[in-house]
Amino acid sequence: MGRRERKKLQTRQLLADTARRLFAERGFEAVSVAEVAREADVAEATVFNYFPTKEDLVYSGLESFENELLAAIRDRPSGETILQAFGRFVREPRGYLAARDRQSAQRLLEISRMIAQSPALLAREQQVFARYTASLTSLIANETGATDDDPRPAVAAHALIGVHRALIDHVRRHILAGEDDLPRLARSARAATRKALALLEQGLRAYGTKPE
Repeated sequence: MGRRERKKLQTRQLLADTARRLFAERGFEAVSVAEVAREADVAEATVFNYFPTKEDLVYSGLESFENELLAAIRDRPSGETILQAFGRFVREPRGYLAARDRQSAQRLLEISRMIAQSPALLAREQQVFARYTASLTSLIANETGATDDDPRPAVAAHALIGVHRALIDHVRRHILAGEDDLPRLARSARAATRKALALLEQGLRAYGTKPE
């Protein structure tokens, strides 16, 4: 990576860290993009160069998650179902949940509280889930050769993203209730994942098995 690319990554990280700190201190709605720019000592236009919307300052990492999820489904081995590939993917702790230190627990609490208290961020989260669902529906339909009239790709995608949403709610609920032991929370999330996947297996056990 060249110097220019490193500088861009550093600036992007500075803006995200500055914004999240201000949002955590005062609330998302109470902080403007101009204030984030002043605090980071950059022009307001610079913020928008890296983050097209204010909400992107919070949700900037979700595109990579989407790409990883789709790759896990698309690149699964022969004979493995979509549900099995999805289950393997979501059982792996990510982000702050994969850490073990108190600082990460505090950051997860700040982010969870910020989102829970912000109508704008909650609305953006729903848009993100809808995008995940549409992308996964398209992938499944293309892979299985489903016609436009076949509802099964959309049903499967909604069910799988529903599991992801339920797990986010599970973690957020426990964090907001005071849970700060991240390994214990990760175990709890894995247990919830197993229950959710077991429920789906009753209806999606063989659907989407990749041909030999």
